[in-house]
Parts: sequence; structure tokens; C-alpha cells
Amino acid sequence: MAEYFASGRRKIISVHANEDFSLSLIFDNGEHRIFDMKPLLKENTVFEQLLKIENFKRVYIDDSNNVCWDKNPDVNSEIEWNNKIDLSGDVCYVEGLADKKI
Repeated sequence: MAEYFASGRRKIISVHANEDFSLSLIFDNGEHRIFDMKPLLKENTVFEQLLKIENFKRVYIDDSNNVCWDKNPDVNSEIEWNNKIDLSGDVCYVEGLADKKI
């Protein structure tokens, strides 16, 4: 992680939820990475709601460059902060794997 921060942080410019509960990410340096969410998706955790694929697919990038999901899509997470589930863009870059398909 120290090496990543020393070389400059990356910004996510695109995120897509895949059927296998992974995320396809494109970063500002043109890199494509895959972040596997399956190890995080467990009952009785903050990510439990994302075990349903329809919820998982509601992923977006917030203003802080985090990967996010709204717990309730009818609530504005910018107003109601505890409606959001998020994952650091830095973690997605460092722990994500280069997407060899692209």
C-alpha cells in the first residue's frame, strides 16, 4: 500500500458489477482491474445486502472516488449518510487484479 501511495493515487472512472460478484473497474491511468467482492459478501456484515445480485448491480462511484451502493435506492445518500455502503477506490486498485481480457 505504501508503494501505491508513494507513486500517486488512482481515480476510478468506471465501475461495472459482474454476474460473478466481481467489479470491473477502469482507472484514470487507463488500467482495467477486477475486484472480487465474494470474500466480503457474508451474512451479518455491512455487505450482507449485496448478496442479492440486484442490489450488487446498483454500484456507482461517489464524489470521494469510492465504490458505493445505496442500501435503499429511494433515499439520497448524500443527505442520509448511513444509507451508503462503500469501498475505498484505493483498496480496489491495490487489491484488484489486472483484467487480462481487455
